[in-house]
Amino acid sequence: MKTRLTELFNIQYPIMQGGMHFVGFAELAAAVSNAGGLGTITGLTQKSAGDLANEIAKCNDLTDKPFAVNLTFLPTVNAPDYPAYIDAIIKGGVKIVETAGRSPQEYMPQLKDAGIKVIHKCTSVRHALKAQSIGCDAVSVDGFECGGHPGEDDIPNMILLPRAADELEIPFAASGGMADARSLVAAMAMGAEGMNMGTRFIATKEAPVHENVKQAILQATELDTRLVMRPLRNTERVLTNKAVERILEKEDQLGKDIKFEDIIEEVAGVYPKVMLDGDMDIGAWSCGMVAGLINDIPTCQELVERIVKEAQALVNQRLTSLV
Repeated sequence: MKTRLTELFNIQYPIMQGGMHFVGFAELAAAVSNAGGLGTITGLTQKSAGDLANEIAKCNDLTDKPFAVNLTFLPTVNAPDYPAYIDAIIKGGVKIVETAGRSPQEYMPQLKDAGIKVIHKCTSVRHALKAQSIGCDAVSVDGFECGGHPGEDDIPNMILLPRAADELEIPFAASGGMADARSLVAAMAMGAEGMNMGTRFIATKEAPVHENVKQAILQATELDTRLVMRPLRNTERVLTNKAVERILEKEDQLGKDIKFEDIIEEVAGVYPKVMLDGDMDIGAWSCGMVAGLINDIPTCQELVERIVKEAQALVNQRLTSLV
């Protein structure tokens, strides 16, 4: 299954695993890459550049296929030592970086001088065009359905993907609502060169998260996510739980006067407690509406092979029969 993304990243299938906090460890990244997709280590889950170097080395021991590292550029006063993280990526031999958050423009020279391909996550066409203009090799276009931060425009993928195809010259992956062969075929019909899955890859055997997290995704429907931090213009789609209910109650009571400090207990430092300890009510954690399409916990190999096989059947049988 060759597309511009498989050629760009030297992978077998146009299926990416996006960076996810306290999910994107070497075990998952290697499993996705070994299955023929592109696995991703989440850089800032590692507390230091040295820790990231160790995680990259671990991944290199587990796979000889290409994998990526995600770097999210945060609007924070005490920013991580991004040049050191990038140096660890370069020295680890990683050739693909998924960037997210703020523009990676400041760090593009360091990345490009090392021959690294950069794919930037975008929630709007204007941001995708900016990424293209600063030299990104590809973008991941995230629709309003996505888990995590969907931006503030609220454009779903049925509109966003064709708009991206109309405007962009560089290839793009579809992200948000991606779960199966139907997602892949639909995304490619709208102009994408592949798809980027997050939530779907949490519900796999190799995902190094607590079983409670996987079961929560299986039990959830498309109605079980909520948008939090919208008044702060830092909107995040999360799976509903008691902590999320508290956040929404505070947002309702405080309105525009709400500050990050008002919800800090429900959002700061909760990911290790959720993903590793399995405390499902301690805080808000990212989850896409796609949870409604997830009904099993396969291996990454089984998942990727199933998607590819069923996608080929969709194209060769159902769609071909219509013309």
